[in-house]
Amino acid sequence: MIIPELLAPAGNLEKLEAALAYGADAVYLGIDRFSLRAGSACLSLPELAKACDLAGHYGRRLYLTLNAFLRPGEEADFRRLLMELRPLPVDAYIVADPGALAMVRDADPERSLHLSTQANVTSAGAAQFWQALGVKRLNLARELTLEEIRAIRAQVSLELEVFVHGALCVAYSGRCLLSAAMTGRSANRGECAHPCRWNYAVQEETRPGEAFGIEEDARGTYLFNSRDLRLIEHLPRLIAAGVDSLKIEGRMKSRYYVAAVTRVYRAALDAFRADPAAWRVDPLWLEELETVSHRPYGSGFLFDSAETGVHPADSRYRQSHLFVGAVLDDGGPHGWLVEGRNRFAVGDALELIGPGMRQTRFNLQIARNEDGEPLGIIQPNARVRLELPSGARAGDLLRKARTASGAIA
Repeated sequence: MIIPELLAPAGNLEKLEAALAYGADAVYLGIDRFSLRAGSACLSLPELAKACDLAGHYGRRLYLTLNAFLRPGEEADFRRLLMELRPLPVDAYIVADPGALAMVRDADPERSLHLSTQANVTSAGAAQFWQALGVKRLNLARELTLEEIRAIRAQVSLELEVFVHGALCVAYSGRCLLSAAMTGRSANRGECAHPCRWNYAVQEETRPGEAFGIEEDARGTYLFNSRDLRLIEHLPRLIAAGVDSLKIEGRMKSRYYVAAVTRVYRAALDAFRADPAAWRVDPLWLEELETVSHRPYGSGFLFDSAETGVHPADSRYRQSHLFVGAVLDDGGPHGWLVEGRNRFAVGDALELIGPGMRQTRFNLQIARNEDGEPLGIIQPNARVRLELPSGARAGDLLRKARTASGAIA
């Protein structure tokens, strides 16, 4: 039985390094053109070259998303981009548009091609069609059940990839025009405003101005508010179904999210590799996945269950812990150099986490600025010197628990 690749998101170089350090076998990322992500979730071309070097240093694979659907007039820009990309050692391009696929084949015929979930492959016939065009891997539609994944696996030889964790879209394979219609920001151009998470009510035609909740809830009704996906409990079944790559969603999520989720799925896959027969879900894995920002979890469409539905109560993010700092180097006369990410203070109960499920709780006793002067409060983006527990390493992260009310403990 082959252990699948663990594929993690990388919205920038910092997140890329976190994904690699915390156990990803491969990463996927986009640049500022044709990648279905906008703004800070994209790399520049010079940064992409650095990303390739970093992935090569770790001995891991790097896939580039070029999965936007092209519009008239964009073909020439896309061809020019392909020529700029050609010298870079990207392991595969992720595409969705058949025209884009054809242009890659023409401009860079040796480049491996993966098919995006945007292409919504839901049948063996569609999988065979793309296989005949030379696609190496399919990221299957998220609407498929486990049995349907097995059925496709039995009829094709190319690699199959499925999402196992992260946000889901209420639209079919993420192909939604709600944001474009309501805000002018198209989800299919990487600019989704997430109106599916907003609060809605209905209004009767002859009663203008009178809004009625569809359910009796003072907060309104969240008609389109999908749950987040969490399939860690079902990894053995996905492996048995012949899935080649397990994908984590979240190019726009934080460095902490990438690190924390990647290390949990890494631990689960490593435990399965070590002893498939004895594999059990470690309660710590589930606890750790509660520490990152998420909506209520479900298994999506994998079992065609009630968990495919929306979460009707609210669109709040849940998160048991707050990311407060990143360890930058291995210390000096006044301790480890740490960059603050959220406000914390001397006396706080903190937790240090690192790759391999390393984690240590401690109370922060001393903090100093870079000149060695004592501090009581550490602000976001401040660089400070801290005394950390033994075993701390550069690249580790600091977090702080929230109370039941959501306040920081």
